[in-house]
Amino acid sequence: MTTEPTRTLEPANPVVMQQHRDPLSGHGVLATRRPESGPIAVLPSPSELFTSAVIAGGGEVAPLSEATRGLVWLSERRADELAVVLRDHPGIGWVQLPWAGVDGFADVLATFADGSGPLITSAKGAYSEPVAEHALVLAQAALRELGPKSREGRWRAERTGLSLYGRRVVIVGAGGIATEIIRLLGPYRTHVTVVRRSAGELAGADRTVTVDALHEVLPSAEVLILAAASTSQSRHLLGAAELALLPEGAAVVNIARGALIDHDALLHAVRSGQLIGVGLDVTEPEPLPDDHGLWTEPRCIITSHSADTPEMTAPLLARRISENVRGFMGDGRFVGIVDAAAGY
Repeated sequence: MTTEPTRTLEPANPVVMQQHRDPLSGHGVLATRRPESGPIAVLPSPSELFTSAVIAGGGEVAPLSEATRGLVWLSERRADELAVVLRDHPGIGWVQLPWAGVDGFADVLATFADGSGPLITSAKGAYSEPVAEHALVLAQAALRELGPKSREGRWRAERTGLSLYGRRVVIVGAGGIATEIIRLLGPYRTHVTVVRRSAGELAGADRTVTVDALHEVLPSAEVLILAAASTSQSRHLLGAAELALLPEGAAVVNIARGALIDHDALLHAVRSGQLIGVGLDVTEPEPLPDDHGLWTEPRCIITSHSADTPEMTAPLLARRISENVRGFMGDGRFVGIVDAAAGY
């Protein structure tokens, strides 16, 4: 059986470029529970880039001990170890997680769903630019039929494909990635509907609805982009019933979490000809089994969770760490605070 690969945080190139901005930088929120400042441990495998980020924020990096008050956790696959560290070191008042999605730490978050335990922050919003860029790449590749055209190995007798300009786009999710997707869509004169968990407008969207109206807006979705958090409530948010509501010739893109889609239902929808194309940067499981039909489906492009590569994310995470260390050591303002009860 294929196992899920571990994503690295370290760039292959030691020269880390700072191409992207963090849209949430400078917009820290005052924590309702102010953690006690003190030495910060960087685990489970510290690196110069991220220990330097702690120091740049005014923090002291020290080995894990009873004196530890802050923790930068650099692995998304070792949640069980994190749980043990927090259990054995109750003095830790702040934890920084490495990725925007925190579903890999669901059991740890559930332990603190009652409001107890440390303040937890993530990289939510930090990777918005590279991931949003990838979402548009996949949307255009699906509409332009780049998957089947590149695989045919022959010159087509007719020219086919659709343009993104003027399309009706539905984005599920209203976080930093969705906001950046909307900004990038601006020149294409699209009509954007955002589906979000809670009521409220999102800047740049033509329409904003709550998730209970998903079935109402899917028939208008010429392009559907999933950019929502993965929680127990959002699992298989897009299943057979939802896919059947999409108009014929729609494109589906997922740059969020694989659990949002029923992949067997998605395979049926694309094989039936209902969808012009599918772009998946994430799957469930990750990777898909070797014999899953989506691998060989010409209209499906799978990009192996590469929307945010280490070269892109490392400087963004380092800056997020420095900013939150400043909050931890100083004014108590943090970026990317995680709601342990909600799971994101």
